[in-house]
Amino acid sequence: MIQLYWSPRSRSFTCLWLMEETGLPYERVLTDISTGAQKAPEFLKINPMGKVPALKDGDVALGEAAAICAYIADRYPETRLAPTLADPKRARYLQWLFFAPSCIEPALIQIFTKLEVPASTAAWGTASQVFDVLDTELQKGPWILGEDFSAADIVIGSGLNYAVRLFKMVPSRPSFEAYIARCAARPAFQRAEKIAAG
Repeated sequence: MIQLYWSPRSRSFTCLWLMEETGLPYERVLTDISTGAQKAPEFLKINPMGKVPALKDGDVALGEAAAICAYIADRYPETRLAPTLADPKRARYLQWLFFAPSCIEPALIQIFTKLEVPASTAAWGTASQVFDVLDTELQKGPWILGEDFSAADIVIGSGLNYAVRLFKMVPSRPSFEAYIARCAARPAFQRAEKIAAG
């Protein structure tokens, strides 16, 4: 059985939502990061970075929320959370799936720390550019791939929910509010919220 190592109030929410969307049976393994459980030797065999979320699926073990989303969506195609390899939408799906860890998260760190990084050397450009690009894309809606909900929406939706609604680090925009509302209306999102709240 798939095991998801998670902790409340962490990036684990992305993978909780993912697993609830799949409908696949899985075991939630609560990992108390306040006590350093993620630094235990047993856990480091699953994710050497000592972070949650992490996932085990038989002999497979991996960390990083976007990687977990990519793995589950591809390993279990019946979930219909990723375009097939032959689908022309596959390229855009991969771009947006990795936009959150590659652009949104660094932009949030830049905002939070008020770190001055020249746009020419920052892999994400600027925080304003990241959110302008995302705003433009989300205006097309309803999902990042148009009519098709995918694992990319789970990663992007989790990041926006965190940045705009929960921590108010990014000013709200109409496209963000509408997108987050669509995400939050999904039953799997709501189940994941209840799990994360304890």
